[in-house]
Amino acid sequence: MSSPSKPHYFKPEWVQPTTERLQADVAIYGGTAAGVIAAKALAKRGRSVVILNPSPILGGMTTGGLGWTDFGKKDVIGGMSRQFYLDLGASYGSDEPAWTFEPKAAQKLIDAYADHEKITVRHKQFLAAVSLEGSRIKSVEMLGGLVVEAQCFMDCTYEGDLFAKAGVRYTVGRENNDVYGETINGVQIRPKHQFASPVDPYVVEGDPTSGVLPYVNEGDAAPEGTGDHRIQAYNFRVCMTDDPELKVDWVKPDSFDPLDHELARRWFNSTPDDYNAHLPNAKNNNLPDPDSILRKFDVIDPKTPGGYLKTDTNNHGPVSTDFIGANYAWPEASYAEREVMFQEHYDYIMGHFWFMANDPSIPEVYRKGYGRFGLPKDEFPESGHWPHQLYVREARRMVSDYVLSEQDVQHFRQPEDPVAMGSYAMDSHNCQRFVRDDRVYNEGDVQLKPKAPYGISYRSIVPSADQCENLLVPVCLSASHIAFGSIRMEPVFMALGESAAIAADIAMTAQCAIQQVDYAKLASELQAAGQVLSSS
Repeated sequence: MSSPSKPHYFKPEWVQPTTERLQADVAIYGGTAAGVIAAKALAKRGRSVVILNPSPILGGMTTGGLGWTDFGKKDVIGGMSRQFYLDLGASYGSDEPAWTFEPKAAQKLIDAYADHEKITVRHKQFLAAVSLEGSRIKSVEMLGGLVVEAQCFMDCTYEGDLFAKAGVRYTVGRENNDVYGETINGVQIRPKHQFASPVDPYVVEGDPTSGVLPYVNEGDAAPEGTGDHRIQAYNFRVCMTDDPELKVDWVKPDSFDPLDHELARRWFNSTPDDYNAHLPNAKNNNLPDPDSILRKFDVIDPKTPGGYLKTDTNNHGPVSTDFIGANYAWPEASYAEREVMFQEHYDYIMGHFWFMANDPSIPEVYRKGYGRFGLPKDEFPESGHWPHQLYVREARRMVSDYVLSEQDVQHFRQPEDPVAMGSYAMDSHNCQRFVRDDRVYNEGDVQLKPKAPYGISYRSIVPSADQCENLLVPVCLSASHIAFGSIRMEPVFMALGESAAIAADIAMTAQCAIQQVDYAKLASELQAAGQVLSSS
């Protein structure tokens, strides 16, 4: 059995030759939720907008399976971002925001937001070139030949492709702690999502000469706090169901390699870890019963008819859906190279679910737990019911005049020009696996709550003035690795998209560089739009 279709990041046949030229007040590269919210905010102000979306579907992670919203403190989510969740709630017949929701509900709403006479959407558009006049972007050209001219541009991709091609400074990876005076950047070895009991790292157990298992580094990790090129792991936020009327069983990928899942086999046959021990209904051997496997899944409400479940399935534990070590090249890779990595992630994660549900080497309690679930027939019909968006948790990060860091998140300093607020924990998934004392360890996981909600500087979403004066970057903004781990939540990206849109409108009206926008005027207009700039 195979899926009738599968998701793709890039297909050559998507690129269709054209001589089309478009003009707009603002061109947005990236059809993420942040991009759509920015477009809606600009259209509301009478501005014409073109969204150039590499994906065939709008919404990014918001429509791509992330239905269990990472919101932090709800009261600092304002403006159109909060309205989005209120509108989602209304679609379910509620007066309250829907912080958990089905992908199809988010998709319907995002598409409705983009359906505006002032907004033009072009799907399957991949950036080929940026035309500059001095420090201003004049136009962008897509693969296939589409050219878009605009007064102002916005990079709303998860990768930062537009600002990179425009020559704006950026970084990839983790900084040393001493770069920005931080304590939890760089290499971090912690007990969360860790192998709590020994697991052998070698292809042949007990034999170092056989080499290490795939995506395990042979050597030890660098000292804690050491910066490197590594970024936190990607996965897909898979929407699953146990509704027998909707359930599509897991498929064994054509490229399935048992060695890729040997760590899972060894782990799930090892001494149970600490999260197993406190599961409800745990047996005397500390293994959970089948229902308790739900500890690994975030359940989306409302339940489907008949009381069955839908989930937003995230990584949990030392071996799960995070494809650790497979994404380092993604931020700066070509579109074709990303497609290869995209499919590798699909194969690994689909393979993980199939393996856990079907392989006889996995204890029955886990096979039953995973086998209870499958993909829902009523979600993602275009891509075999699998999410269309890879969870690119971190890629390029712009380096501008204000770099948000642990200093901001923990209130050792606060910017004078906030345009939105962050409040989620500084959250990094694991970045690598390594060998120490003949056992495998995960490294990179950090989860530390901020002291309080904190301001996100306007200077962190615009390049330095000498770099580009008509570009805004509300997603891959200027932040350290660990601070970005707190900021990188969809409600925050949407809030920053709206703030960037309002700043762009002010700059175009004043005919000034975006760095010269009067902050007092911007703050006034943001507050009038319902944005939250202070938690006091």
